[in-house]
Amino acid sequence: MAIFVGKDTKVMVQGITGRSGTFYTDQALRYGSGFVAGVRPGKGGSTHLDLPIFDDVATAKKKTGANASLIVVPAHRAADAMIEAIEAELDVVVCVTERVPQHDMTKVKAALEGSKTVLIGPNSQGILTPDACKIGVMPTKDALPGPIGIVSRSASLTSEILAQTSAISMGQSTTIGIGGDAIHGAGFVDCLKAFKDDDDTEIVVLIGEIGGREEEDAAEYLASVRYEKPVIALIVGRHAPQERRMGHAGTLSFFGAQDAVGKIAALKAAGVHIAEDAEDVAHQIQQLKS
Repeated sequence: MAIFVGKDTKVMVQGITGRSGTFYTDQALRYGSGFVAGVRPGKGGSTHLDLPIFDDVATAKKKTGANASLIVVPAHRAADAMIEAIEAELDVVVCVTERVPQHDMTKVKAALEGSKTVLIGPNSQGILTPDACKIGVMPTKDALPGPIGIVSRSASLTSEILAQTSAISMGQSTTIGIGGDAIHGAGFVDCLKAFKDDDDTEIVVLIGEIGGREEEDAAEYLASVRYEKPVIALIVGRHAPQERRMGHAGTLSFFGAQDAVGKIAALKAAGVHIAEDAEDVAHQIQQLKS
């Protein structure tokens, strides 16, 4: 069992014929993910990577039974692609596109209201359930099925923690990159709720950073429920200066907002185990399992 995606997930790719779409679709197919179609307006009826191409998402869903989408299109078209997938009532939509305008994302958030779709991203490395389904751009060489759920704002740290957990033979149930932009789809709380109900997830690792309120929201949620599963948090950016973006659009900390130290304090008060650095995550897991 896992969250959001698994062996039965059928994926279409919006933007499949572009260079990035081709590369990441080919990777996912080689990994064994259930990619079944591509969408590219004007190229319906053709094939690419031996997959049928359709002009729109609704037709691709009807003809192939696809219930998920990977969006690999330019930033100025990404919002329209996300909204099309949401309106087609796909279960999961992963958008890896970076620099989607925030004004466009407000329209996407409006489309998500009351919908059945779980949106991951934009500016996300995607979602991976080892040996079952990869939707996105994250590497898979270190992935190993196991009991650790990982939810992260940082792509590079996700790869590091994934490798560490596999190295101690504690693989992953599902790994999710929620995206680095300030406005995005599913957040820490959505993923924590899903991991809470997943029988195969025993420990959750939350990887956060400066900027936004994701970590504070997670702390408030965890303090309000009987979570019953250990949560380990790694929060980076303790020495980052205020009012400066560090890396990507979501890592912007203003005066008066919680810095990394404040985020750590809030999570610790909610009963979360705090990792001092990336290398400490595996150590914390081993302590919890001993």
